[in-house]
Amino acid sequence: MVTSLNEDNESVTVEWIENGDTKGKEIDLESIFALNPDEKIAPSPETPPPPTTTCVKVNKIAKVKRRNAYFFFCSMAARRKSNCVLEVEKLQEKRERRRFQQQELRVKRAQEVDTTIPNYEIMYMIRDFRASLDYRPLTTADLIEEHRICVCVRKRPLNKKELSMKDLDVITIPSKNVVMVHEPKQKVDLTRYLENQTFRFDYAFDDSTANEMVYKFTARPLVETIFERGMATCFAYGQTGSGKTHTMGGDFSGKNQDCSKGIYALAARDVFLMLKKPNYKKLDLQVYATFFEIYSGKVFDLLNRKAKLRVLEDGKQQVQVVGLQEKEVKCTEDVLKLIEVGNSCRTSGQTSANAHSSRSHAVFQIILRRKGKMHGKFSLIDLAGNERGADTSSADRQTRLEGAEINKSLLALKECIRALGRNQPHTPFRASKLTQVLRDSFIGENSRTCMIATISPGMTSCENTLNTLRYANRVKELTVDPNLVMEGGRPNIHAVNQLDLLDEDWLSISPQRDDLKLLCEQNEEEVSPQLFTFHEAVSQLVEMEEQVLEDHKAVFQQESIRWLEDERVLIQMTEEVDYDVESYATQLEQILDQKIEILTELRDKVKSFRSALQQEEQASKQISPKKPRGL
Repeated sequence: MVTSLNEDNESVTVEWIENGDTKGKEIDLESIFALNPDEKIAPSPETPPPPTTTCVKVNKIAKVKRRNAYFFFCSMAARRKSNCVLEVEKLQEKRERRRFQQQELRVKRAQEVDTTIPNYEIMYMIRDFRASLDYRPLTTADLIEEHRICVCVRKRPLNKKELSMKDLDVITIPSKNVVMVHEPKQKVDLTRYLENQTFRFDYAFDDSTANEMVYKFTARPLVETIFERGMATCFAYGQTGSGKTHTMGGDFSGKNQDCSKGIYALAARDVFLMLKKPNYKKLDLQVYATFFEIYSGKVFDLLNRKAKLRVLEDGKQQVQVVGLQEKEVKCTEDVLKLIEVGNSCRTSGQTSANAHSSRSHAVFQIILRRKGKMHGKFSLIDLAGNERGADTSSADRQTRLEGAEINKSLLALKECIRALGRNQPHTPFRASKLTQVLRDSFIGENSRTCMIATISPGMTSCENTLNTLRYANRVKELTVDPNLVMEGGRPNIHAVNQLDLLDEDWLSISPQRDDLKLLCEQNEEEVSPQLFTFHEAVSQLVEMEEQVLEDHKAVFQQESIRWLEDERVLIQMTEEVDYDVESYATQLEQILDQKIEILTELRDKVKSFRSALQQEEQASKQISPKKPRGL
């Protein structure tokens, strides 16, 4: 379509429609007539040209020189339209039809939309995106691949609370090993859009997958490992309320839990089935179970009235949980009873995501013994919610200690898996109580690990879900890069500033300190120097607390009884008519000197412990953590 005449350079401006957009350019008149030989140029009948106007036509090429004149093209041969004009009209017609259809669609959607849904635009974006995907979910017919370290993801359905607030499902699992997160974003001009982030793992379970199928691809392949004199570990990781306890412990019906549907019980069932196989039956193996929790750096026996336990290393660097009770089990029903007992006294607290949120790591172990000696061990762990690791700057000390232990243990767990996957000569298991009690699961060639990352589907949980997936993604990445395998001994440990607050004796003698320092250096993107100082202050605090309690118990339960007995004998001596006064005075002085020495030593330790409490308080106020990528 010709829109204007440019007399100065004898050209015209033309416009056309292309893919719904209007485009234009400038063309000289000679080209116009060359392309349209049937067209002619003439003055407009409404404004007849003055006498000075001339029209010249040479070889069908017209050149018009006239100011402020209106020109138009008319068609020869019964005003026949050119093919170009017809195409333009077709494009225009299609555009109008498309606009009409889009308007109809908007009207239809407006009628369908529940106006109480605050993010219906995002909902339609996700729906349209999903419509373009080719779905190939995991099925029972898929092969179970063998991995030394297996990392998978499980999505739970929207829960009642999320449904009541009309939260959107922003997680899509299109295939057996792919997870997609539709993260809502907003441009500068406030236009909303989706950022579709894709993660790939060994397996991905959608919200319709039952516990039995999750178990089949995760923990089930590890059962045989413990019969082959190996160590196996399976743990559930994720934010509070993402389905960890449901996965490991079993289905919930209100507050009641069906333990028979959890991975704990399913693993026990297969252990007893394996015992009946001829090649294992001849080994005469006994099955034992333990169930304990780790809360704020302390270990409690869930099968012995929550008795507090100490974790020590013996002369052979073997970690011993002193006093942990092992219960012999003969069948799956015995295991279910122990799980119910343990779950009933596990530490929990209310959060915004869960009315009974687990604030501790629960460790259930199935142990095979042959003639009393360890043959194999399967550790099944329900970790505390990963978002609690951020609670390191709380005004409440107990919450800070909870968060510090969770944060530290999750980092340590990742590094220990890395050491296992790369066959590194050193495993930083001393960095946390969790990895310390699991030390034997991270050493030896016949050790296998499975991680089940549980995620919430709601848009309100999007940030925590992405953190969980990034953590899981990095765990898997760390196991497949052979170029980063260490050669030789331990890596160099560089100095970290801001350690002036800490007790120098503890820093020099604690075997935990080097592993903690190594852990923080390997995660420097997530751990600021101030956060590292805080972790050291907390670790020192926990160790000193244990020592003070042990010494206090020793004085109260042992020394005090001995002193009472000695003093009773001494007082009885004074009841004699002619008792030896000098002997009495000498012995009493010796007893008092012993009391003063022991109590003074205990008092000094208590003073140091109180100082450590103040140091932890001060360190917590200086925390400026870097933005976590996976915690």
